[in-house]
Amino acid sequence: MKIISAKYLTSAVKADQYPETGFPEFAFVGRSNVGKSSLINSLLVRKKLVKTSSTPGKTQMINFFKVNNELIFTDLPGYGFAKVPARVQKEWQNMIEQYLTGRKTLRLVIFIVDMRRKPTDLDLKTKEWFDAIGIDFVLVATKADKLSQPERNRQMKIIRERFMEGSDQKLIAYSSKSNRGRKELWNCLTKKLASPA
Repeated sequence: MKIISAKYLTSAVKADQYPETGFPEFAFVGRSNVGKSSLINSLLVRKKLVKTSSTPGKTQMINFFKVNNELIFTDLPGYGFAKVPARVQKEWQNMIEQYLTGRKTLRLVIFIVDMRRKPTDLDLKTKEWFDAIGIDFVLVATKADKLSQPERNRQMKIIRERFMEGSDQKLIAYSSKSNRGRKELWNCLTKKLASPA
């Protein structure tokens, strides 16, 4: 997809604050510091549309971005950051669950993991939760540029074994620096746009 326009729309912490555009939405979910903001910027060919931070746990609201006046990207708070107080983590969890289970215009979740790390219990529980409530997602392993080809192959095999369990679930290797995987991920999104809601 050619990106003509991409702009920040609004931020929300509860359903009555969500923008009612009627456009299909794609939500980006992952652990804190997994490269979520960089991935969105890379997809949209923008350097600073989504604010990136070296401090995990910085995103504390659901941020909505309008793309080409035809779809919405939603950047959800990263989960699993230990330095955030338990009360705040619970608030984030409730906010994320409310959005994912109640948003009628949500078409697909882009579920992001760090290719350099072994999947955590929290990552796997999140995947199990998606499966249990029927959330459609594509799995993206970021920071591919930080590993050699043999290391990438090894890590992708581990991620596939832990998450896929023999299924043909899509797994995309992504690098926000080189844009590796960008075309492949956009193909997934445009295919979802073309399919019935």
